[in-house]
Amino acid sequence: MIPFTYVKAKDTHDALQRVRDHNAVFVAGGTTLIDLMKLDVMTPSSLVDINRLPLDTIEHLPDGSVRIGAMVRNSDLAHDQTVATRFPVLSQALLSGGSPQLRNVATTGGNLMQRTRCYYFRDTAYACNKRQPGSGCAAIDGYNRIHAVLGGSDHCIATHPSDMAVALVALDAVVHIQGRDGERTVPAGEFHLLPGQTPHLETVVQPGELITYVTVPKSPFAAHSAYVKLRDRASYEFALASAAAALELEGHRIRAVRVVLGGVASKPWRSPEAEHVLNGATADEQTLQAAAAAAMKGATPHRHNAFKIELAKRAIVRALKNAIQSTEEKQS
Repeated sequence: MIPFTYVKAKDTHDALQRVRDHNAVFVAGGTTLIDLMKLDVMTPSSLVDINRLPLDTIEHLPDGSVRIGAMVRNSDLAHDQTVATRFPVLSQALLSGGSPQLRNVATTGGNLMQRTRCYYFRDTAYACNKRQPGSGCAAIDGYNRIHAVLGGSDHCIATHPSDMAVALVALDAVVHIQGRDGERTVPAGEFHLLPGQTPHLETVVQPGELITYVTVPKSPFAAHSAYVKLRDRASYEFALASAAAALELEGHRIRAVRVVLGGVASKPWRSPEAEHVLNGATADEQTLQAAAAAAMKGATPHRHNAFKIELAKRAIVRALKNAIQSTEEKQS
């Protein structure tokens, strides 16, 4: 590990002033950053500790939305009773990630900013365009079992690891970002970037900017939502395929729906194809299977991960069934 400086920011303004150096980074829970520093994958010259910032509250607003501070711990958010009731997909996604110990320190902002678990990214002996632009992608011709079948490019096929981000996209959440020139907001579905020719650019966050809040709006489908995560073992494991589903039913007909995938794409992957099949249709087995097939129609498998296509279809169907069951139980 290379030498670095460490300072605790007093407030948001102080934090932003201290990251004028492009090689200075914020540290909160550090559940990803510290690992990558030990591996020499990330080598910041300065760490700016933001744990003192007053961004650790969950606010339930009068309009039914919820405002989540960037420093809210994953465990606190997952176990918030109102969140679990109004936005079950978010609570379920958080509880499926990491371990209880990690969830106790990991933060909302840090979860959104976490880096891929691609082995080639985390091992500096291998070529990785995400780590060193222009060096190549060892995963494309390497062991790519955990890699993306959607959204990849000739420069990168790494998957995005977050469970929480998948749920936030399904809930039409909005990310609030503070910079020295003021605040801006970005829909969660536009927060992460496709790799294209610039896989080292992973989010819309610019150098010197800080995530402050995430707002989740009230919607007719948020309370009828579910998250399904399929993985090699039951806990402390990243998704091979996951799905977030949220829907509004009128009788047995689907009035509104969101379908978002994790573990199979280079970012949380919303599927307008699946939603098109589901909108206005009867919520039966045939429709759900057709939606799952539509979601994966454009998938591109690699040597070791073709199984992910079928796995993702099953995750979609199960998530939709769980959301439908939740709706029916609340209506009865």
